[in-house]
Amino acid sequence: MNCMTKQDRKQQFLGSSVLLSVFVLLCLFFLSRVPCRAETGGPGVSGFADVKAMAAHLAEQPYKPEKQAPEFLLNLTYEQWRDIRFKPGSSLWRSRNLPFEIQFFHPGVYYRHPVDVYVIDGQKTTEIPFSPEIFDYGENQFDQEIPEDLGFAGFRVHYKLNRPDYKDEFAVFLGASYFRAVGKSMHYGLSSRGLAIDTGLDSGEEFPLFTKFWLVQPGSGAEQLVVYALLQSQSYTGAYEFTLHPGVVTQTRVNSRIYQRTPVKKLGIAPLTSMFYYGENTEKPPQGDFRPEVHDSDGLLIAQSTGEWIWHPLRNPKTLSILEFKAPNPIGFGLLQRDLEFDHYQDLEALYNKRPSAWIKPTGGDWGNGRIELIMIPSDKEVNDNIVAFWVPDIADQTEVLSFSYIISWFFPSRSPHGGGVVNATFASADDQEKTRSLLVDFKGGKLDSLNSQAFPGARVTAGEAISIVEQRVQKNPYINGWRMVLKIRAKDQSTLEKVLANKSEPIHLRGFLHLGEDVLTETWRYAFYP
Repeated sequence: MNCMTKQDRKQQFLGSSVLLSVFVLLCLFFLSRVPCRAETGGPGVSGFADVKAMAAHLAEQPYKPEKQAPEFLLNLTYEQWRDIRFKPGSSLWRSRNLPFEIQFFHPGVYYRHPVDVYVIDGQKTTEIPFSPEIFDYGENQFDQEIPEDLGFAGFRVHYKLNRPDYKDEFAVFLGASYFRAVGKSMHYGLSSRGLAIDTGLDSGEEFPLFTKFWLVQPGSGAEQLVVYALLQSQSYTGAYEFTLHPGVVTQTRVNSRIYQRTPVKKLGIAPLTSMFYYGENTEKPPQGDFRPEVHDSDGLLIAQSTGEWIWHPLRNPKTLSILEFKAPNPIGFGLLQRDLEFDHYQDLEALYNKRPSAWIKPTGGDWGNGRIELIMIPSDKEVNDNIVAFWVPDIADQTEVLSFSYIISWFFPSRSPHGGGVVNATFASADDQEKTRSLLVDFKGGKLDSLNSQAFPGARVTAGEAISIVEQRVQKNPYINGWRMVLKIRAKDQSTLEKVLANKSEPIHLRGFLHLGEDVLTETWRYAFYP
């Protein structure tokens, strides 16, 4: 029999207690070192490296659908949701009189997935708690049913952009991975997104979500604001760093690291989303609308690494149109609203003449091989965003971890971005009797300003084999101090047309530019349409 004295048992107990304490301390130490602790979004995140670690860890885990707002909020009408207003007195940082203020959006209707928002102040990270008390629910009668832990739909950023005595709203993060911004004297128009997945494919598009945000508290004299975001979807996770710099031209500097969960067919980098309902190149505009044009953007501009600049006017097509532009290591691309004349829109409420353009400039190294896609979707309403543009890396380059850095400039395109002549407008009409189409393309700027009848430019135009150019000429347009390229085209014999258009989704392409001898005077105008 093993007999132990009282003293022996006491010593054994003390020894076991010490070992247990050491074990607990070691467990706490190692738990504090693992990246997954940052999943809470709290003290484990103090910078972009922590968000990248969180995204990398989540990419190794099965996708879990994000939480949704209660059903009664999703069933609201848009007018009911708009009646829920944030109380400005509750704005983040207002009491501290910092240069930036943050106001929040309430979940509901289209904004189904609440997000978590945190503030990073030095090494301290705290969550911004949701509360029904910071919202005015207007005529709605359900404020007592709102969960205390609901979360926000998104947020907007305010800064003294237009006046020294008022902080204007200049940037918004709201819905899926959408965000947008404006510069001085602008009104919101097109948007950007964190990532586009399988956009335009028959299999359907996958919409990634920003699920968490971290706002880095600015200093008292700060002119820019840093925001981190965590992105999740079935196929990818992502870490994003946004640096917002408001001004006459507002810039959003984006650093992104995306991690693959499962392979996809198409990945869209730096996606832009806009609206084109009708314009000067619409052959049959809607009847009964007093406005000459309705659009947020009127063209896609691409700066190729070869030095060529391409302008493709936007259209509201009859069928889905997906156009590809080979673009390895692009210098830049964007959706522009070049037409800024009020009398071309005549809309005192929408103010389409004050919608910004957005230009994507890659930074931090080559993007590799890839293409730019322009997707134009048929739309019968101006409320639909039916234009999408993004850069697609080649499939071979779509590795499990990808990094992209770029700057988005939100601006008014008041001058030529390349020093040459630009496409000022594209007009289109159709003659059903002659079975012809007429296209008038106005160019202005660059060396065109100083040309006269003694130095008459020519047009170099190429077209697909299915059409013939019936007429081609160039004439001076003194009303814009520019030059007009006039084209009249007709489909060739039906057998040739049917051969080329065996795939009915294939459009007919035209391209042209003005030149003087061997001197190229303008950017390249490209156009695609369906006969």
